Amino acid sequence: MIVSSVDGAVTTITLDRPDKRNALNDDVLAGIGDAFTAAVDGGSRVIVLTGAGTVFSAGADLSGPVYEPGFLDKLVATLQRIEATPVPVIAALNGAALGAGLQLAMAADLRVMAPDAIAGIPAAKLGVAVDEWTIRRLVSLVGAGQASGMLIGCEPISADRAHTLGFANRIGDLADAQHWAASIAELAPLTLQHYKMVLNGDGARNDPPADRQAAMLKAWQSEDLAEGRAARTEKRKPNFSGK
Repeated sequence: MIVSSVDGAVTTITLDRPDKRNALNDDVLAGIGDAFTAAVDGGSRVIVLTGAGTVFSAGADLSGPVYEPGFLDKLVATLQRIEATPVPVIAALNGAALGAGLQLAMAADLRVMAPDAIAGIPAAKLGVAVDEWTIRRLVSLVGAGQASGMLIGCEPISADRAHTLGFANRIGDLADAQHWAASIAELAPLTLQHYKMVLNGDGARNDPPADRQAAMLKAWQSEDLAEGRAARTEKRKPNFSGK
């Protein structure tokens, strides 16, 4: 489910589950963590994270894992592992990055998006809710207005729009991301490590107030979540009640 390849000082880590649109389950999350550890231990100076096929990642595997106790903790731990990696991480979005897939891209330091890639968080269509880190980091990357549209309106953004906003640093394919990674790998590692720490200190990891944490958990424990899951299984539009 995870494939790693090394070219000089650059490791490319690929989500290799194209038949499931690179959806994230427990095994994929564990594999990502292991691959990042191996890359750093092996002396890589830059890591490129991408997806196999035409989708970067469609998000959490909605066939079950996302609804299971503990999955969110594993997802958050993986995002923190990427963010805390002491070398630069480039997310090469070869296609759509949705939900938890977009969270992976947001945990990276830089993003290269294919021209036809999109980024979105359709959580409100499912009855689930993303954590405060995701909301705060999204605001820091695209601005409050655009973040509101993506979260409340479930409106994805195109690669061109993402580049205009600064979410995507470059428009290009995996080869472009790897070429950029190779040039970054020649830069001073300690300088880049310091920059990472400062740039990630945007407040997104601050503990949320109790009332906001409770509001997120309420969504995950709601009848609406069960309705969203049933609607997906029955291939119909969900009828949310706010309960």
